[in-house]
Amino acid sequence: MASVSELACIYSALILNDEVSVVTEGKINALIRVAGVNVEPFWPDLFAKALANINIGGLICNVGAGGPAPAAGTAPAGCPALSTLIGIGISE
Repeated sequence: MASVSELACIYSALILNDEVSVVTEGKINALIRVAGVNVEPFWPDLFAKALANINIGGLICNVGAGGPAPAAGTAPAGCPALSTLIGIGISE
């Protein structure tokens, strides 16, 4: 099971991806700080580095699809924006 720190970083990365923003350690830390969550300091950097060249939307929408994920920067077909689903938004 994921720890609170891991979940905070995962949700932050999803929000940043949905807002078409680059996932960076600083942005993850900013979202976590606003949420009032305490995380071990190595998690945001770890997630930012792991997701540096990953198309998060393609990864989510093609789980088990058996085909390649869409190119980075393109919206996966048939996959609604996360902010549409949960009704939030962030500004940079």
